[in-house]
Amino acid sequence: MNDIRIDKQRLWDSLMEMGEIGGTEKGGCCRLALTDLDKQGRDLFVKWCEEAGCSITVDKMGNIFARRPGQDDSLPPVAVGSHLDTQPTGGKFDGVFGVLAGLEIFRTLNERGIETRTPLETVMWTNEEGSRFPPAMVSSGVFAGAFDLDYGLSRADLDGKTMGEELERIGYAGSAEVGGRPFKAFFEAHIEQGPILEDEGKQIGVVTDAQGQRWYEITLTGQESHAGPTPMPSRRDALLGAARIVDMVNRIGMDNQPNACATVGLMQVFPNSRNVIPGQVFFTVDFRHPDAEVLEAMDAALREGAVRIAEDIGLEMDFEQIWYSPPVPFDEDCVASVRKAAEALGLSHREMVSGAGHDACYIARVAPTSMIFVPCEKGISHNELERADADDLAAGCNVLLQAVLERAQA
Repeated sequence: MNDIRIDKQRLWDSLMEMGEIGGTEKGGCCRLALTDLDKQGRDLFVKWCEEAGCSITVDKMGNIFARRPGQDDSLPPVAVGSHLDTQPTGGKFDGVFGVLAGLEIFRTLNERGIETRTPLETVMWTNEEGSRFPPAMVSSGVFAGAFDLDYGLSRADLDGKTMGEELERIGYAGSAEVGGRPFKAFFEAHIEQGPILEDEGKQIGVVTDAQGQRWYEITLTGQESHAGPTPMPSRRDALLGAARIVDMVNRIGMDNQPNACATVGLMQVFPNSRNVIPGQVFFTVDFRHPDAEVLEAMDAALREGAVRIAEDIGLEMDFEQIWYSPPVPFDEDCVASVRKAAEALGLSHREMVSGAGHDACYIARVAPTSMIFVPCEKGISHNELERADADDLAAGCNVLLQAVLERAQA
């Protein structure tokens, strides 16, 4: 079946139509998890899958499973998938490509009249981004047993709305249990979200591992006071403490090169008035590294330094690590299937480690798993300027198709 190819234009058109839901003026997409726009995207995905002859199952975390029957429907399916939710200023390809690539595979097999030995499934995982409901990948985490169901449903946004409440509101609080659903294999196709493939002129990333991640939430409390009469030496400025920790976070990342990443991406300053010394600051820290020991050393440096900074200024500190995802080695046989497919299709490729977290990282705990990367322009992602080439997306989808067929027919 090496001569089978997906329909490049149909895949592109599907991505563009989905991108209109939550589309932004700069050409990106804002479709936050469990909003009305997310519901519209889910509805469109379900409609397309049903038109392709799939049955639909929704579990209690709102994960959607679109199933194409096989010759022996009692066998575990070969599954593919990713997510439809985006960042507030996200693009049209992050996550969405992996979901619609699965749909395009189904459409292609239908046109060819091909029946696979095992069933196939395309999965849409809820709230992968973690932008509205931290932590990231929480629903695939519940599926894989990293979190319990109550924890997942109780995750709240900044307005106090929980995932459970919002799933009910948009009509995607399914009845199926979360997890206990075997996969013969799972593949996730994704844009790289970095510049390596483009810089090296490679079409396919054969993903062997994923970085570990630690997420923190820190609240510093000092005392708000008038910006004029309050002498500098007597101030307990919470924003000053936060600024020093932000600088330290960056230094920790630089000290652990070449693979470390360290980011402060969210900050809330109270009372946020121009002539009031900030009395409280809430902010987040994101650490990443493919080596668990290095990541642990970064954690220790952050904890020690944050305590010292808070004490020097006289601040109270609430410090919590809210999420830890260890480094993930992907299944050697699934990685080999991706590599073999790229070679059979004559596509340039390289092995690489994922710098970002993906639902595949949790699914790897319960099923043989790997990922396929395609280039994105200048490595830009989580940004409205995110771009991917239609030829590269088609190449990645064709690799996905061949890897799926190999595992589904075995």
